[in-house]
Amino acid sequence: MKAVLLAAGRGTRMRPLTDTRPKPLLPVGGTTLVENAMDACAPYVDGFVLVVGYMSDEVRETVGDEHAGLPVEYVEQEERAGTADAVVRAQNRVGPRFVVANGDAVFSPSVVGSLVEQEGNALSVKRVDDPSGYGVVEVDDGRATDIVEKPDEPPSSLANAGVYVFDRDALDYMRSTDESARGEREITAAIAEMMTDGYGYGVVEHEGEWLDAGYPWDLLEANRAVLRGTERILDGEVEEGATVRGDVVAEEGARLLSGAYVEGSVFVGEGATIGPNAYVRGPTAVGEGAKVGHGVEVKNSVLMRDASVGHLSYVGDSVLGEGINLGAGTVVANLRHDGKNVRARVKEETVDTGRRKFGVVVGDNVKTGVNTSLNAGTRLGVGATTEPGETVTRDRDVEADG
Repeated sequence: MKAVLLAAGRGTRMRPLTDTRPKPLLPVGGTTLVENAMDACAPYVDGFVLVVGYMSDEVRETVGDEHAGLPVEYVEQEERAGTADAVVRAQNRVGPRFVVANGDAVFSPSVVGSLVEQEGNALSVKRVDDPSGYGVVEVDDGRATDIVEKPDEPPSSLANAGVYVFDRDALDYMRSTDESARGEREITAAIAEMMTDGYGYGVVEHEGEWLDAGYPWDLLEANRAVLRGTERILDGEVEEGATVRGDVVAEEGARLLSGAYVEGSVFVGEGATIGPNAYVRGPTAVGEGAKVGHGVEVKNSVLMRDASVGHLSYVGDSVLGEGINLGAGTVVANLRHDGKNVRARVKEETVDTGRRKFGVVVGDNVKTGVNTSLNAGTRLGVGATTEPGETVTRDRDVEADG
């Protein structure tokens, strides 16, 4: 049985992070979103088919031809014609039954195992407080009877969790299902048509980790989920005078210098440096070659490859892109004085992040001047700069979202 991973999208809501990489390659906990999804499927399949599109060469180069000892194949979805169309692209690479999962979702391996054990077609659900923003599944006597996208009056609290097992009959429906209002053929519409025609669908309720990473702040939650349960592995150098508490992974070539205080869950990639005299609190991922220097505190953040926070700075609840450099004394605000949730601009609209604490999203190759202050919820686009002593309260150099 193959697993088909949908990894063709750009992810415009994730900008500026996706201006320089496809969404499935966003880093979480020392891996990427798509590779983490592949890890969840790996115990139950004999190979992978990745449906790629936006920056497909980057996905092929990163994932390669093998993952977890299993072969990886690729098919192209040149036009974004919807999730059902994406599955159809893989029709010549799959057998009688196959797993389908979103390549930007975080889910536990157990749900894949339970789906595979079902007879025929099956889908996963997650019980949520407000299902109106999801596809909502109606269940009767343990079988799914209907699925409705983002209903005003949800028939249940069970959200579609985006992991499926299909028989090949489903491909016929995915080829012929009607287009949505945005001109795409969707998996959920095909499933609804199958149910109308009498096809049964098994239901597996997802009890473990599940997250659909749609917004930049979702990466923080995804990073937490991936790092949860990490075992301490200190293959890198830990100098005398450095303190390590909890579950910390320091890859070979990483260095925790004297005076560094690292509290897990924390991932420190190959060639990264923490310290001297730095404080890193989890859940935090410090990417390959990144630097957290003297007098710096980092908390609950993702630092991508070669990011540099050299000295005397604070970064909290933030996502920092590849190759950025925060000048000395750069401080990130991550809390509103009125105690309300932090809001951020997405696709020219102001969105409630749902988080009381959220810092900044910094695109690749950003440079801040010394003593820069970055306000909670702001975004700095790829290559943006700030002046010394500047206070940034609005997004900078982020082109209009498309």
